[in-house]
Amino acid sequence: MITLDINAIDNRQLYGFLTSAIVPRPIAFVSTIDAAGKVNLSPFSYFTCVSTRPPILMIAPVRKSRDGGQKDTFFNIKEVQECVISLVTYEMVQQMSLTSAPFPKGINEFEKAGLTEAASTYVKPPRVQESPVSFECKITQIIELGENGGAGNVVLCEILAVHVNEQILDENGKIDAFKIDAVARLGGSLYSRLIPESIFEIKKPETDIGIGVDVLPKWVQTHTALTGNEKGKLGSISALPDVAELEQYPSLKILLERSETLSDRMDIMKALLSENKVKEAWLVALASEGTL
Repeated sequence: MITLDINAIDNRQLYGFLTSAIVPRPIAFVSTIDAAGKVNLSPFSYFTCVSTRPPILMIAPVRKSRDGGQKDTFFNIKEVQECVISLVTYEMVQQMSLTSAPFPKGINEFEKAGLTEAASTYVKPPRVQESPVSFECKITQIIELGENGGAGNVVLCEILAVHVNEQILDENGKIDAFKIDAVARLGGSLYSRLIPESIFEIKKPETDIGIGVDVLPKWVQTHTALTGNEKGKLGSISALPDVAELEQYPSLKILLERSETLSDRMDIMKALLSENKVKEAWLVALASEGTL
């Protein structure tokens, strides 16, 4: 491990470390207007959801590193405290990158990027028609974190309405992560794409509390063959199975009878866990206690 002294590195180095370590970050198109009605569109990866009720999103325009100047988005939301936050997908990622260029104030990035302005329902700024999800928001709070280059401004945006393209919904009317094709920002010029191959499911212990890794047999806890994730799977079960249930799995019972060492049993457990057969893996662990 290395330890970084924050005060010993410059803004650019610190930004590089932070944005490379805190990944992936979703990307939002933020559309605003100034008091004269001129439209601005800018992408932000300093963006997230911070509250459900009230429904609040957060964006963080950061002062320019070179001179500490604020971005047009910041000045616009000071003048007209409204914005529309639209999600960026893979189909528009190059257009998103184009809007991040330092165009002079008053230039409409919708036009520069070839994106379509769609009228909002409750706020003045337009939404990005090509985006599958857009949030109309009013600005509720702006927290300025500093005056030097690199200082952020926390902007809290209360959602007034959400526009959703029906094509990304599943049969239950919920957003399908496989259909949205979202992209995220990594460090430097790297991005990631949310495609089916990169999506996996972990059931949350919202009602059933997992027994914990500390309940595992000591030989399982200390065995280096199991990863932390695999031990976490074993610890997520809500109750220990009865070893007598092994009789319900004749093929597994035969496999155990043919195994000769704890390492063999560990290999069986790893194979079962790779198929999310957590109960069966536990039965192997329990059946192995004191037998080898």
